[in-house]
Amino acid sequence: MALFSKRNKEAFFNPLSKDNPVLVQILGICSTLAVTAKLEPAIVMGISVICVLALSNVIISLIRKTIPTTIRIIVQLVVVAALVIIVQQVLVAYSYDVSKQLSVFIGLIITNCILMGRLEAFALNNGPWASFLDGIGNGLGYTIILVIVAFFRELLGSGTLLGFQVIPQWCYDHGYMNNGLMILPPMALITVACIIWVHRSRNKDLQESSN
Repeated sequence: MALFSKRNKEAFFNPLSKDNPVLVQILGICSTLAVTAKLEPAIVMGISVICVLALSNVIISLIRKTIPTTIRIIVQLVVVAALVIIVQQVLVAYSYDVSKQLSVFIGLIITNCILMGRLEAFALNNGPWASFLDGIGNGLGYTIILVIVAFFRELLGSGTLLGFQVIPQWCYDHGYMNNGLMILPPMALITVACIIWVHRSRNKDLQESSN
């Protein structure tokens, strides 16, 4: 099979929009709501998921023919847990402040529905290269939504992006106020719902398939 065959391209590109894990499959919602009050932790969380998902997909794909069916979930969890621990230690070593902001949510990557879903549905049935592309694609699809949600929540809720003041001081001097609701969890859910609505309004086939 060619490295960039039609099937491999679909494995990479479909999760970015047509089969986005958050917008279409409604997976990974918990972390999407929890880590998007600020843009920086959202980006770091997204990169972490991309790394863990891509590597775990490749590892499971490589050993898929040797895994007994009865313990495949346990094996998948062990592989993901080992990778998450590595990612967590790297964050503590090189980005301690962000690791504190993400708190337990990095550890909860282990139980992220997107990871377990892709390992079970794709990596166990496909080769390493296709599984790698699928992992990168789904990780990017997840990260794109995290970044969009965090962008609007931090901008409207705090007036900053990546910690830098974006809304000029003269706006505040003339009565502008940050929307404190945007940094609360309910607004994360509403923001995600708005993105899903826009996405489905632009993709009529998704509306038909959900009816």
